[in-house]
Amino acid sequence: MTCEWCSSEQTRKTEADVYWELPDGTRAIEITAAPSIVCGGCSMVYQEEETIKEIENQLYLIRTANLDDSVSYKKLMAEPRILKKNYFDFS
Repeated sequence: MTCEWCSSEQTRKTEADVYWELPDGTRAIEITAAPSIVCGGCSMVYQEEETIKEIENQLYLIRTANLDDSVSYKKLMAEPRILKKNYFDFS
């Protein structure tokens, strides 16, 4: 796997705590143990596009008012959905 920032091959999969703004812009939450990539070349820690899309979609589909200020990635992804699909995703 190649680092998206510096093109180094010194990357590995890990879990990291990330901060995410809710779609309605009312607040940000901490998502713990989110699937991430860490680069040994530039020390960047980031999420792959697929993970970003999964988080964004889930935040559109659940009742975010019920979320605490900090939630684990697994708990976030297990939250019951109130919509069947993300109607704001035009990709």
